[in-house]
Amino acid sequence: MNKNGTTLPRRVALLTAAAIWPASRALAQASDGVVKLGVLDDMSGPFADQQGMGDVVAARMAIEDFGGQVLGSPVELVFGDLQNRPDIGMGIARRWYDQERVDAIFGIGNSAVALAVQQLTREKGRINISVAAGTTELTGRACSPNGLHWTYDNYALARGTVSAMIGEGRRRWYFITSDYAFGHSLEANGIEAVRALGGEVVGTTRAPLNETDFSTYLLRAAQSGANVLGLAVAGTDLINAVKQMGEFGLIRRGIQPAALLCLLTNVKAIGLETAQGLVFTEAYYWDRDEASRAFAARFARLHGRPPTMFQASMWGAVTHYLKAVKAAGTDAAPAVMAKMREMPIEDFMTKGGRIREDGRIIRDMLLMRAKRPAESRGEWDLLEVVKTIPGDQAFRPAAESECPALRPT
Repeated sequence: MNKNGTTLPRRVALLTAAAIWPASRALAQASDGVVKLGVLDDMSGPFADQQGMGDVVAARMAIEDFGGQVLGSPVELVFGDLQNRPDIGMGIARRWYDQERVDAIFGIGNSAVALAVQQLTREKGRINISVAAGTTELTGRACSPNGLHWTYDNYALARGTVSAMIGEGRRRWYFITSDYAFGHSLEANGIEAVRALGGEVVGTTRAPLNETDFSTYLLRAAQSGANVLGLAVAGTDLINAVKQMGEFGLIRRGIQPAALLCLLTNVKAIGLETAQGLVFTEAYYWDRDEASRAFAARFARLHGRPPTMFQASMWGAVTHYLKAVKAAGTDAAPAVMAKMREMPIEDFMTKGGRIREDGRIIRDMLLMRAKRPAESRGEWDLLEVVKTIPGDQAFRPAAESECPALRPT
């Protein structure tokens, strides 16, 4: 025993612990003194209204709500316009990873770009979180241990909407499809759902991205004998297609549009006079409950209107990532991904969300219907929640996934 009354082994243990403690604290830090995030989205094209700068606003909100730093390091944000071109999107992502030391890329609101970036991310040992892309390949054959599919996918959108329409007795379907990876995936999932539920596909046609004149495609649909027009298009393409359906009288003739990807801003642009009764599936509505309304009010003060489901879930994706970095004590991708998978997802939009082994976030989805004009109480009071689809029912079962991570060894 020494003069302080501490036995020598005890004193050694205390000194050893004191020596280890600051060293372990030093390990809990960002690799280069900053945690850098990128939002890569359509900033100027057909999806800019539903992604675009609204996604950037939501990401900034999440960073500010987290205190602007993690592990004692500042959190920085950059953003880029993928212009719906894989070469441009890949060029930005590669520059961010190689030159600007971006740790994680969010958004990636084009399926072809998302697939390319996910492969690059895997090669570079970083993280990508696809908030707005729809293709199920992200968690199928192209799944990655570094990639997450955050908000929705084309299986969930198609399954929810097709089930509702066939439940109303509308069984004869015709599809108009955007001719690129997103549209192809959405059409395939829609056709699969129609046939699985006892419906019939009487025809399909494909339109180029950014189409402005859908008259030829609508004429084919009108002549097909279909009573549902499945619109595997999005953004301004969806707006144009639904408006022209109304102008050409297809809705009055009993052909119901089924939007396989529709958002709040799309319904606003179409107008309730034409959009009323439009059925679709999504993951968030601003007026669903008090928590949704509170976030929407904050967002609207910055962006001038309520958020779409992409913009709302951008906040959740960035927040969950930063929580994982803090819990992991590092921004190294393997440790952060392990923590993201370990922690439940709980926020104003998602209750009891979880990350499956293939990178698919399992969350509840909402079946929505556009209101009649007389039902609307204000500029953005456009939709009603018909029902909640539990996450375990909304997404493709794990047993059907083509992701190697879910296959028995």
